Amino acid sequence: MRQFSLFGLESQIWSVADLTRHIRQSLESDYRLQDLWVSGEVSNLSRPASGHLYFTLKDEQAALRCVMWRSEVSLQTDLAQDGDMIEVHGYISVYESGGQYQLYADGLQKAGEGALHQKFMLLKARLESEGLFDPTRKRTLPSWPDRLGIATSPTGAALQDVLNVLRRRFPLTTVILAPTPVQGDDAPEGIVNALEMLNQHGQVDVILLVRGGGSIEDLWAFNDERVAHAIAASQVPVVTGIGHATDIVIADLVADVHAPTPSAAAEMVTPHQRALAQELKDLRLELGRLFGERLMNLRSKLANLIRSLQIASPRARFYSARQRVDEMADRGLAALRYGLALRKAAVKGAADTLHAVGPASILARGYAVVMRADDDSLVRSTHQVGVGDALKLRLHDGTISATTDHVDSTHEED
Repeated sequence: MRQFSLFGLESQIWSVADLTRHIRQSLESDYRLQDLWVSGEVSNLSRPASGHLYFTLKDEQAALRCVMWRSEVSLQTDLAQDGDMIEVHGYISVYESGGQYQLYADGLQKAGEGALHQKFMLLKARLESEGLFDPTRKRTLPSWPDRLGIATSPTGAALQDVLNVLRRRFPLTTVILAPTPVQGDDAPEGIVNALEMLNQHGQVDVILLVRGGGSIEDLWAFNDERVAHAIAASQVPVVTGIGHATDIVIADLVADVHAPTPSAAAEMVTPHQRALAQELKDLRLELGRLFGERLMNLRSKLANLIRSLQIASPRARFYSARQRVDEMADRGLAALRYGLALRKAAVKGAADTLHAVGPASILARGYAVVMRADDDSLVRSTHQVGVGDALKLRLHDGTISATTDHVDSTHEED
């Protein structure tokens, strides 16, 4: 990169390599482009001998080149075909040798598998616009709940997990169970009825809405709009503990507090039976706050270090080199085929020429080969033949025997 001055202003001239590298580093430093899903139609799908997968993801307005390395391809159970609508996960970077940005994929799925997720996002956006997720409407949990309501299946493991935590931490609280199915078509209506019963007749201080883990289909009752409005209309705080730590449903977003598991929900709403004095509690809260700030600072520093390491990593150059090897291999194969075609044409031309000037072609035009009958030696001159000598005349379709009765040596070619 060189500096120059134009009209008194300092400017710089980039080399193509420097500019391309700068663009790649800029893309890789954007965390939003390093962990994303992209949907579109597959085209130009190819898988060379290297085992890598190259394809283009397109829609009506744009196209995006994609590459999936062999190590990732081997993990896929169902590879896409040209014309398939798919969703691809990966990160965006630049293939420096080609000067183009592309998606480096590490996973793909058919577009239909994201239908439930799309339905979830649409409902989430609508309820958020209605203010159901507003933090200002969230209520504070009671420090010492006297009566605790639980809305869940009476036969599920979640109820036993909650009761075990309550017996261990705060056995003095009274538990009011509102049984409801937590899976299937009847679950949304059952959950709404359980919440209404606890609000109207339970006289509880807080409500736990819990169930164990499962697939997105198993947890879909907690993404029902009726359940969301019932949680928002509750007169007492609602704490959700649904599925595992990685499961997020609409009910979690509407609830006053969301816990990662049923057991964690029970722990959130109850103090330990061996609770310390108020002074010790204040110190513990202060320690937790300081620890959280310290941990956040350390995580921020770690994230910055990881980002710097990714920018300086030779991974992108290595991947570009691998892709370049594939391109050079294709070019070499094409050049080899072209060279063989040229040589084949040359051999055929030489064969045609040889055939045209060969003895058989000359004889076919009316010429003959003269040989002595006694030893088949060629007669190239009249001086080799005398009167009465036996001769053979070889034509293109056979041989004629003859006897010399006259020799004229005075003839000369024009």
